Amino acid sequence: MRKTIHFLIGFLVFSTAFSQKKDTVSGANIYRLEYELKDLETVVFKSKKEEERFDANKKFIKLWEQALRQKESMDFGFDSIKGVSKLKSDDGKFRIITWNVFKNDGTHAYFGFIQVNNTKVHKQGLFKKSITNEYDLFQLIDVSGTVKSPETYVGSAAKWFGMLYYDKIISCDGYYTLVGWDGNDNLIQKKFIDILYFKSDGTPIFGKDVFKVPKKSPKRIMFQYSSEVAMSLKWNDKRNQIVLSHLAPKDEGSVLEGQFQYYGPDGSFDAYEQHKDRWVLKEDVDIRNDKSKNDNVKKPDPRKQKEIYKPKK
Repeated sequence: MRKTIHFLIGFLVFSTAFSQKKDTVSGANIYRLEYELKDLETVVFKSKKEEERFDANKKFIKLWEQALRQKESMDFGFDSIKGVSKLKSDDGKFRIITWNVFKNDGTHAYFGFIQVNNTKVHKQGLFKKSITNEYDLFQLIDVSGTVKSPETYVGSAAKWFGMLYYDKIISCDGYYTLVGWDGNDNLIQKKFIDILYFKSDGTPIFGKDVFKVPKKSPKRIMFQYSSEVAMSLKWNDKRNQIVLSHLAPKDEGSVLEGQFQYYGPDGSFDAYEQHKDRWVLKEDVDIRNDKSKNDNVKKPDPRKQKEIYKPKK
């Protein structure tokens, strides 16, 4: 009996030590991967040679996949990686990670992952429960170069209309709303109000008919304007709205109408506000007390970016 007790105590001590060692090794691994990502992003975002940027980005993608498959990664901030957008939904359902690599011709390629939290709580009696930690990882594959109508396009993670997401993920009834930026080219840049939802099987889908727009059924909203100016598009907590600069050509009613390389903010603001489960446009809203000092800041040249272009919000 005494030998049995000693054996059990020894087994428990060994198991605990082994578990602690395993956790320590696993925890150290994610820090190692973060260090490797930090070291590699210098080439991805700063190299003057396009070939070097994209070769390094292939390794960057693989490292991110390794890191995001670590069980601790969902709550790991990767704070030292400054050139990558990392946004997490308020309900903890998912995290979306995106970045852009610029090309010498002024266009951009977009990359990213969606990390989905499928953790389940199982009831075991009146006061007992168990938790099963399950995570899914989806790589985002940018196909925007083949999309002719961005506003009506619906795609999966594998057929994603690429962009750099920033600001806040807005939780809505049955879907999520994101704001994004696309450097497009040397003349025109774009911003979007994009929609993400999850099918019953957990598959993420981008684009959904949730906008109340006369004679249109857009799946996302697109704004096009000059690459020489900055547009404000962000969530406003105080107003409970997505507030945006109203865009117009330099001379309204002229031949410049529809030539978006001449569009820019005209000093007024519009907003999208939720009514039930749909976004409704509110024109000419008064936000004089809400203006940001960044609203009229000129966008930097993406070719001279230090790490990544962060849109002025």
